[in-house]
Amino acid sequence: MNLFSLEWSGLALTSTESKFKNGLIMAKLYINDEELELKKGETLFTLADSSSEAQKGISSSCGRNGTCRECIIEVKKGALHLSPPTDKESFLKFPSQSSNQGIFRLACQAEVTDDSSDIICETFKRSLQIVQKGLEYPVTLNPLTRIADGKVYWGEEFIEEYQGDILGLAMDLGTTTVVLSLYDLQTGELIQTSSFENPQKYGGSDVLNRISYDNAPDKRGRLHETIKSFINKEIRSFPVNRKRIYEFVIAGNATMRDIFFNLPVETIGVSPYKSLTQFEYEEDKRNSTSFLMEAKELGIQIHPQGKLYGLPLIGCHVGADTAAAVLTLDILKQDKPVMMIDIGTNTEVVLGNKDRVIAASCPAGPAFEGGKIQYGMPGIEGAIERVRIHQGKLEFHVIGDIAPHGICGSGLIDLMAELVHSGQMDELGRFQDGSFEFTVVPERHITFSRADLSELAQAKSANIAGQKILLRKYGIQLEDVNFFYLAGGFAWYIEPKNAKSVGLIPPFPDDKIIKLGNASLEGAKAVLLNQEKRIEIEKLVRRIEHIELEQEIDFFDLFVEGAQLKPMQF
Repeated sequence: MNLFSLEWSGLALTSTESKFKNGLIMAKLYINDEELELKKGETLFTLADSSSEAQKGISSSCGRNGTCRECIIEVKKGALHLSPPTDKESFLKFPSQSSNQGIFRLACQAEVTDDSSDIICETFKRSLQIVQKGLEYPVTLNPLTRIADGKVYWGEEFIEEYQGDILGLAMDLGTTTVVLSLYDLQTGELIQTSSFENPQKYGGSDVLNRISYDNAPDKRGRLHETIKSFINKEIRSFPVNRKRIYEFVIAGNATMRDIFFNLPVETIGVSPYKSLTQFEYEEDKRNSTSFLMEAKELGIQIHPQGKLYGLPLIGCHVGADTAAAVLTLDILKQDKPVMMIDIGTNTEVVLGNKDRVIAASCPAGPAFEGGKIQYGMPGIEGAIERVRIHQGKLEFHVIGDIAPHGICGSGLIDLMAELVHSGQMDELGRFQDGSFEFTVVPERHITFSRADLSELAQAKSANIAGQKILLRKYGIQLEDVNFFYLAGGFAWYIEPKNAKSVGLIPPFPDDKIIKLGNASLEGAKAVLLNQEKRIEIEKLVRRIEHIELEQEIDFFDLFVEGAQLKPMQF
């Protein structure tokens, strides 16, 4: 079936008004909400040339002939007015009709065939609210890459004569976003941080979909090539000689990390959900689940002998990003137990102290990041991020102070809490007036439906079930936990009071809830700047016991209970 013979509804979050000229409607091209001229016969990439802002949002390194596969763009509206996909676009995944995603195209291959209607697109270089920093975790500067007698060494390995700079990279490679920081390894100073939306989105919004995509024989390696191209472009944009970058530390969940290193990931998608490196470690074929290789082997554009170090995995879907975050807690030095959660497409929960540490993975899905929600969207300009119902009137704040396009995760949590507090929705998610949906912004046709609520309820119930099971496994009560840490970008923006009231997080006192921000990147930075922290994180993951939630006999009962919109009882 021809992709473009299908009728797709709901791809655009809002309609855009066309302009009039000489009494005729003049359709426009919108790239990241910037209005551009729409011309029949031109590609989206060529049309983007009229704006430096739109142009810099599109990556390319092949002269626009479709071979680099970097200029991926998401067409939210107007896909039927573009030429059919070419063979060079066969690696792109077409979303299901139930998805609120658009259609992914290569900007250099998508030619305008009909200029009578608006075309709305988004790139992966949008102004996302990406949390680039974490709660500072100070370390003594003692990198593995060093100078001795005018020479550069990595450990005891000679690299080259000293050329004036010794630089290193730390990366948080998330399912949704990527943050890359460049450091001076002689001073420990941060030179620059770059962040962008993960361009692998075309392979699915969560790790299971990306594993399925990567398993397809005709698509194996495409996700790897895509993320590698985007990372190399960011490296080339740094104001340094990239050949002076000698070390690169990568934190990511098991799927993202292994795809980066071009390892097969099919074993992570089926029980017992383990990376190949974990299987090999358990079979004594390797001494760690971490991964090390030279940049020239992978094609990363730093010094050819630069070392790429993928942080070790904790187990199954609890990956190296969680290990990096836990490192910053100094959990093995804590007398009293602490708990940490990182809420995302896959939520991780960690609980422990110097005596014992346990961890679990909760399959939350993309709902908290706007996925599968009709008017859900990432935290970008136009997203409603705060909601309040005051004296019966709904009030909200929009990122960028512009007209709302949809609702991001923090706004969705607020909205659920406010609807319950105001009596317009009960704890089971039923609207009191019997309707199927609640209108958030009438003039923009933005609504919140029971179907949306079901997605969010399932996501939060998986999280709360994981927290309850870990407390039980550890043999303590909630009041025995000293501090509750919220890690990651989504948690950075949520209002804890509302998150507690709908049962997303436990009813901890406010003074015991600490937001960590991007703790994964902070942990990767620590390992980059201090070689003792590399040894420490390797020891740490060996101490953490992984818990399989689905094997608990009452997991489903806890899951159902956790779907209710009320403070959870522990």
